[in-house]
Amino acid sequence: MGNRSVADADGLLAGREPATGGGAGDPGAAAALAGGVLLIGAVLAGNSLVCVSVAAERALQTPTNYFIVSLAAADLLLALLVLPLFVYSEVSPPGLCDALMAMDVMLCTASIFNLCAISVDRFVAVAVPLHYNRQSRRQLLLIGATWLLSAAVAAPVLCGLNDARGRDPAVCRLENRDYVVYSSVCSFFLPCPLMLLLYWATFRGLRRWEAARRAKLHGRAPRRPSGPGPPPPDAILAPDTTPPPTPSPPLQARRRRAKITGRERKAMRVLPVVVGAFLLCWTPFFVVHITRALCPTCAVPPRLVSAVTWLGYVNSALNPVIYTAFNAEFRSVFRKALRLCC
Repeated sequence: MGNRSVADADGLLAGREPATGGGAGDPGAAAALAGGVLLIGAVLAGNSLVCVSVAAERALQTPTNYFIVSLAAADLLLALLVLPLFVYSEVSPPGLCDALMAMDVMLCTASIFNLCAISVDRFVAVAVPLHYNRQSRRQLLLIGATWLLSAAVAAPVLCGLNDARGRDPAVCRLENRDYVVYSSVCSFFLPCPLMLLLYWATFRGLRRWEAARRAKLHGRAPRRPSGPGPPPPDAILAPDTTPPPTPSPPLQARRRRAKITGRERKAMRVLPVVVGAFLLCWTPFFVVHITRALCPTCAVPPRLVSAVTWLGYVNSALNPVIYTAFNAEFRSVFRKALRLCC
């Protein structure tokens, strides 16, 4: 993902190429520079606030929010290492270009892998709540695995895959069409269906749990009223008999189930919005991206490439806005932090 607005005929992935077409006096370049600066500021401010809020507020330190912090960290690194590409792309040497492109691939992959990790964690919490481990060790291992897999997807660029013969040193782009397809499939077209399937199973399980809970509450026998009156039928026993003890789940299991279906279930309501915003912002880019790799003769307008690329980058600034709008706890902590800053 990059910022090139002018695509050449041989470019495999113009959406990941830096701007090389306009000078400092070009109105389009000036607008891109101003928009890029504003976007970088918004991404840095919003995602820094997310990380600081979760670190400072104990109520936000839930398993789901650990993954949200990891997602915010990917957006912060994107704003620091990738978005400034168009500012100094004209003086960037090819080695630095390859490193930044590898970071771009890795951070985009890390974003969607973190969303997939959230879906896996929520599915486990709903499917096997009594065996769900709320300790942070399992969540941290899952987050570490997402970053390692993301680095593995981007590693070929750093290992010399992009050093094609006859490469133009003034242009920064992915040169290998097979890698374009490979990275697209690994970063987007495989994780997205898996994530959607897991969320469908998770919310289906939640609906079943709620239905069973309501049925249990409505079917509970009423308590015996105080004062004189006939005892209930199940209380008529022999004088020397005692009612058999009713089996009950262990106390720890009941507590674990209650915690999972309390604050964390409320936090889950924001996740479909986060996933929907991610798919809305990145699906056009990857569709254009893989179309250019599989169909070199297809005419893709440069303005379309530029538009879908920046639409993907805008997603990094959207998540803090989503948390503020749909999560009351985040909204309260954000207000508190802003009052302290002001």
